[in-house]
Amino acid sequence: MKNGALSWELRSDLVQAWVTVRGAQIAPVEFDLDGRVVQPYSLAPWAPGGIPGIPPLLDALRGDFLCLPFGAQPDGPQHGETASSEWTLADATADSVTLHLEASDIEAVVDKTVSVRPGQTALYQEFLITGLDGYYNYGTHPILDFSNEAPGAARISTSAMRWASTNAGRFSDPAAGETQILAENAVFTSLDAIPREDGELLDVSRYPTPSGHEDLVMLVNDPSAGPLGWAAASCAGYVWFSLKAVVSFPATLLWISNGGRTQAPWNGVHTSRLGIEDVCSYFADGLEASRANPLQDLGIATVRHFDAGTPVRLRTLQAVAATPPGFGRVTEIDTSRPGVVTIVDDAGVAVTSDIEWEFVLQTGA
Repeated sequence: MKNGALSWELRSDLVQAWVTVRGAQIAPVEFDLDGRVVQPYSLAPWAPGGIPGIPPLLDALRGDFLCLPFGAQPDGPQHGETASSEWTLADATADSVTLHLEASDIEAVVDKTVSVRPGQTALYQEFLITGLDGYYNYGTHPILDFSNEAPGAARISTSAMRWASTNAGRFSDPAAGETQILAENAVFTSLDAIPREDGELLDVSRYPTPSGHEDLVMLVNDPSAGPLGWAAASCAGYVWFSLKAVVSFPATLLWISNGGRTQAPWNGVHTSRLGIEDVCSYFADGLEASRANPLQDLGIATVRHFDAGTPVRLRTLQAVAATPPGFGRVTEIDTSRPGVVTIVDDAGVAVTSDIEWEFVLQTGA
């Protein structure tokens, strides 16, 4: 049991992590950075089992989890059984767990391996999907907690994008006690100038933003920039970053969860959280909306075709690295050296970390 949820534990010399039985949600995760322990992942500010009637996904909401499909679906739970059903343990060592789920909503099998490695402050995840047939959207769902950061102190950035937009429709429902501040269906080119409903601009590259809103934006990677995409959040003394294969996860969603939901279980207390979610999806509008291929004229995939006879392997990597005082917004994550990433900020300051970035590009079944 960890933070109210039955969980499996894995650890290395520098990382200790827990994965819940229900939903295979990963958190807390403790990274040791030269004696300083940081825990970037969010734990919901309500106790599991404390709010009757809420869906299993929300009951112990935390960290990162796999969504297949991503969002709503006609005959299954939000974000799929992968995010809310009980997984079984298929294999475990001190530094790795492999979990197994026979998902009835998608009529497929998913095996999820979470591992850590000696001398590295990173989480490696692999999803092996077997028997899935048809067009599906999917994504990861890491939620970071910035409540210990001063307003606007954290710096958010991503690798090069070819298209970015606020949510295509209304994201927050006023009838349900929800508030958003971003304009609908507004294309933008920089995180520091996103159109608001009132005609002003919101700077999401600095987080937390002023509280009281719940918003979503979609950022589509530029494949001409290379096969590996990244997102980063610079915090006080460290940077969190994620790596992915752009061909597998062509977009990143930023879920800005900052006190804009007042209904249970949110109750206005889920603040200073940010989901940095690597997806193949059309926003979070669900399976059917993604299957409609609304961005096909732009050449942007929102679903992937799965063949029941061909297993699909998806991989992601999330990590942290220590940074010197004043380290700013990440502008580059260089992977020119095998097994090493170099993270560069907007002032040209660079830090290196031993991370096997090649892992995310090895997606063949």
